[in-house]
Amino acid sequence: MFEAYGEKIWYIPDGYIPPKSSGELISHESICVLNRSSVDAELSITIFFEDHEPIDNISAVVPGRRAYHIRTSSLAKDGVSIPAGIPYAIEVMSSIPVIVQYSRLDSTQAENTLMSTIAYPIKQS
Repeated sequence: MFEAYGEKIWYIPDGYIPPKSSGELISHESICVLNRSSVDAELSITIFFEDHEPIDNISAVVPGRRAYHIRTSSLAKDGVSIPAGIPYAIEVMSSIPVIVQYSRLDSTQAENTLMSTIAYPIKQS
């Protein structure tokens, strides 16, 4: 059995799906989750907005000993998804400790931009 490392709660305050793309690359964002454990990680993802109610408790599973890349444009619950061009924030809650990274590919201009950062972990006492 492999032990879980990381934290159970992660935040990404600056979400934004670019509304257009240029060239062959599609603008997108991803939540990248590493599950080092032998046990599956059950995720609950909530999307927060500036001016309307959150999209709560979107479920995802990261199998044991796997990395899973979740495009934020694919996140939806009850037919509601994240609109492009609208700022939002992400909460990732996991049943076991995991590592969460956030990446954005912005291809709105010919000079593509790729940003990646580790999400903000919340240490529980």
